[in-house]
Amino acid sequence: MRVSWHGQSAFTLDGEAATVFIDPWGDMSAAASRGIEWGYPEFESPAAVDLLIVTHEHSDHTGVEKIDGEPTLVRSLAGTHESPLGEVVAIASEHDGVAGTERGPNTIVVFDLDGIRVAHFGDFGQPALRPEQRAHLEGIDLLIVPVGGGPTIDGATAAGIALELGASWVVPMHYRTAKINFLEDESAFVEAMPATVRLDTSSFDTADLERGADPTAVIPAAP
Repeated sequence: MRVSWHGQSAFTLDGEAATVFIDPWGDMSAAASRGIEWGYPEFESPAAVDLLIVTHEHSDHTGVEKIDGEPTLVRSLAGTHESPLGEVVAIASEHDGVAGTERGPNTIVVFDLDGIRVAHFGDFGQPALRPEQRAHLEGIDLLIVPVGGGPTIDGATAAGIALELGASWVVPMHYRTAKINFLEDESAFVEAMPATVRLDTSSFDTADLERGADPTAVIPAAP
């Protein structure tokens, strides 16, 4: 499976069975009026997207109009959804630590692609997983999790969840890079992880990664 990070929380997962796009950002031009620099380059829609997922309704996650074709859309709705690659489980969660009263709801999405179990946490902001959420996160191979703090969990909390779940590979997202001027960077996350692989590209193949005894942070280069 080919994993491509487009910046912030946007990913393409290109497998033999299907192509999945998660959390494309929308029009970010208004961010400048709030002092936010957004320097990620515009991504190109893959030629054929089978499944498009939006984890929650904030503008840096909802650019569905940028994706070509007519993919199956799972949008910000908790539940078990049928898709071209089988069931997608969207787990209800919150964008903050106060039951969603500040930033609203979020979904954690879980699915299998090419024999790899994937979890994308969206803008997860809870201080910890609840037991009923944890029950749907067994056997995760690839965990994609926010680490930038502020409106989501920070790096140390993200690493703690990664260790709790025992995922083989953990990809950080939603953190400060040279392309944006807000959020915390990934350093606290890296310090709390038992192993780290830094890449010089924004994409990687899971077939090229080793499975260690402990979860490994896999850090693509910023696009």
